[in-house]
Amino acid sequence: MKYINHLNENGNISFEFKKTAMPTPKSDECLIQIKAIGVNRADILQSQGKYPPPSGASEILGLEMSGIIISCPPNSEWAPGDRVMTILDGGSYAEYCAVHHQAMLPIPENLTFEQAAAIPEAFITGFQALKWLGNIKSGETTLIHAGGSGVGTASIQMAKNIYKANVITTCSESKIDKCISLGADFAIDYNKHSFDEEIKRITKGEGADVIIDFLLASYFQKNLKSAALDGRIVLLAMLGGFKSNETNLIPLISKRLTITGSTLRNRSLEYKIKLIQDFRKSILRYISDGTLKPIIHQSLSWENVKIAHQTMSDNKNFGKLILTI
Repeated sequence: MKYINHLNENGNISFEFKKTAMPTPKSDECLIQIKAIGVNRADILQSQGKYPPPSGASEILGLEMSGIIISCPPNSEWAPGDRVMTILDGGSYAEYCAVHHQAMLPIPENLTFEQAAAIPEAFITGFQALKWLGNIKSGETTLIHAGGSGVGTASIQMAKNIYKANVITTCSESKIDKCISLGADFAIDYNKHSFDEEIKRITKGEGADVIIDFLLASYFQKNLKSAALDGRIVLLAMLGGFKSNETNLIPLISKRLTITGSTLRNRSLEYKIKLIQDFRKSILRYISDGTLKPIIHQSLSWENVKIAHQTMSDNKNFGKLILTI
């Protein structure tokens, strides 16, 4: 099969097509012909040598895909020809992949492969952060950083439309109106305002009950200031660094805060199956009926992978970047 190989020569990233053997499915796996690929920040970091795949995962880039089942176990719910989508721990920048039969989702009939590829990482990660880790409740206030990202656009929609939360997000000025249109009650331009001061003003000093963050160090102190009493802070990435020398930890105790760090990629297969099945039961129907929509910034042929990576590196995307095969 053909796949995209990445080369890193002194920080100069390039891509090339190479061939390798088709994956051989285990007895509990389906063989999938990949039709569309979701691009993620992790792909960029891995190509730069900053985010190696977990032990046992494919060295090929790519954490999500949509496609068609070629073969499947006889005891599964699937049949050859079924359209499916899912997260992977690596390997979606290729023509084929093998996936456990319980770790996949059916693609709603009204969605294209491109739309389906924009769902798994963004919506499953957002669902995990909001519900499994953040324990969000109706009427609570949630602060979702990086509102224009894939996870951000999905989380804003779920927080507002499914969990009936008051939604505040941070984003650049050009993305404010788009975040509001997705359901955010307030969008804070992080280039013009200190978000912790804005959170204090907007919530009249009460703070945010759930905070979803991707920056870590650069936002950590302000997140502590922004959190409400008994607030939950969910840390999903460390794009703003991982060392902070100016952190006042008193709010951790005085506000009774819960801080949870999480990466989905290196979770066990058992965890992912439970999460995917809960997502299917709790959320997928809202995607099918149009309540929740995958937001696609641009869909490109996979020959243009470098353009997609550069667009994301420059933070120009609102929503997902998709590669089609």
